[in-house]
Amino acid sequence: MLRVWAPVGVGEIRVGDDLVDVLLTALDETGLPLHDGDIVLVTSKVVSKAEGRSRESTRDEALPGETARVVATRGATRIVRNRLGLTMAAAGIDASNVEAGRILLLPVDPDASAARLRAGVLERTGTNVGVIVTDTAGRAWREGQTDIAIGAAGLTVLESFAGQVDGYGNPLVVTVPAVADELAGAAELAQGKLRARPFAVVSGREDLVLPAGEDGPGATALIRPEGADLFGYGAREAVLQAIAAMYDEHSEARVVFGAPASIEELLAALAEVGYEAQAVGEDVVVRPETDVARLLILAVAFGWHLTRSDDAGARLSPRTP
Repeated sequence: MLRVWAPVGVGEIRVGDDLVDVLLTALDETGLPLHDGDIVLVTSKVVSKAEGRSRESTRDEALPGETARVVATRGATRIVRNRLGLTMAAAGIDASNVEAGRILLLPVDPDASAARLRAGVLERTGTNVGVIVTDTAGRAWREGQTDIAIGAAGLTVLESFAGQVDGYGNPLVVTVPAVADELAGAAELAQGKLRARPFAVVSGREDLVLPAGEDGPGATALIRPEGADLFGYGAREAVLQAIAAMYDEHSEARVVFGAPASIEELLAALAEVGYEAQAVGEDVVVRPETDVARLLILAVAFGWHLTRSDDAGARLSPRTP
């Protein structure tokens, strides 16, 4: 049985507050102690407040310093890949539940924040728990937001079923539930957004909690590296970056488009836009070539590059790292 609950009685968190003490005090008042195998979840907002991540600024002023690159722009909204590798609106900078004129930046290292809270609970109570630091994020495919894990310690964050079979005997190939994110969403249901309950406890998934002293890979393991994200740019931005990078072999934008597509994929794409092409060894030759610019844009998007263009046609080769 899975049980999720959020203790009440947590006051305003300020710089330097001991979150372990705050958590344990709130738990004492409920009369519900922690047990080995429980999972403690805490919002990034209170972690940031305790770690002094509040700034007298605005989102627009702070955004450049928290941005690795812009993913998409829609009106005043900026979706960016932030310094932690997370893709979020406004880099996860928070302007709610703080004093007017101030903002909150995400923790410097959420996995480390989770590890400190876990170690503190073990030291003071002797209880081995997993810890998740949560934040709210939107989804590329769906409306609305839900909480996700941006930091974790002592926890299996991805539960792999690859290699197993379902009840019908079908092999499971890519079934890897992001259990840390699922736990974050469950905790949010108990915490609410305006109820001053920044902590939650989940019981019933002790199988996910690692032995004391083993913090595991952290929530960093949930972040796809550059080039592995299927939506590395918004649709408009993808077109813009492909055009901007078509004559620049060293453009960082090329990395975001991912590993080179296979010859079969490239040949199919070329045929779809009206080119006649064939594989020659590891390369692709296009004959005749009458529109170099269009071909260059396609090459960038598919991770290839133009190595020759003359009367005999154009030769494309897969991009090397």
